[in-house]
Amino acid sequence: MNAPALTYVYAATRPTSDLDAALPTLHGIGQAPLRLLHSDGEGTPLAFVAADVPEGDFNETALKNHFEDLDWLEYVARTHHDVVQAIATCASVLPLRMATVYQDDHRARQALTAQHHAFSQRLDQLRAHTEYGVKIYLTPSTTPGPEQATASPTQPTSPGKAYLRARKAQHHTREAVYQQAQHAAQAIDAIAAHHTTQRVRHAPQRGALTATQENVLNDAYLIPDDQAEEFQAAIADAARRFPDLRIEVTGPWAPYSFATPPPEPPNPAPTSSLPGAPAASPPPP
Repeated sequence: MNAPALTYVYAATRPTSDLDAALPTLHGIGQAPLRLLHSDGEGTPLAFVAADVPEGDFNETALKNHFEDLDWLEYVARTHHDVVQAIATCASVLPLRMATVYQDDHRARQALTAQHHAFSQRLDQLRAHTEYGVKIYLTPSTTPGPEQATASPTQPTSPGKAYLRARKAQHHTREAVYQQAQHAAQAIDAIAAHHTTQRVRHAPQRGALTATQENVLNDAYLIPDDQAEEFQAAIADAARRFPDLRIEVTGPWAPYSFATPPPEPPNPAPTSSLPGAPAASPPPP
């Protein structure tokens, strides 16, 4: 007897022949085969990309427990991301909330049909666009150590004064670098104004994601595909003007930051979704 399963939904998309050809080669969580669940709504064809997941791992209680399991969370997030990225190479894609599950395919189709117009409208807006990220980091070399600001041998001073002098020099250096980061952000905004259609400002990354570098800007841009190369080249050119910073372009990504699905209808609602998960799973750093 097979264990009970729920329907896990990865994304909404427009069915294409390329997607039909690729789908048999793709797998979801637990190596489950993917399938398309087509909307019954009128207008342009629309489908959910879905797969089965064990009910025992994805019911509401289990998801609350898994929220404390970082290894499990990373696996689900990475697999969700890999599926969405693979779909994006074949068709327009609207990533959905990580760990969105329905009781069965029928309930998932009902939800898709109820939101057919809103999903279709958003997919139309995202067609032929790709997400790129731009991050600005302050590098460790921009913060002087005490040895860089001590008095010269011909001007001896007390340890207390030497410490204060070092702290003052450190403060001035960091102020100068922050000002440089401000100018860099303005330069990036000017480039984005010519090449992007939307921007989302994410909170700077902290902790292990940034190692020894301080992240001061973490933005996402929606860029027409025919302008992506020019955008990346312009950012790289601007970065050369700011040697004390590391300016990084990430992507191309499926439009995670611009998915924002419409509100779920009162019925049918997903059986469960991961508590605290964003509306669209973010790409890895």
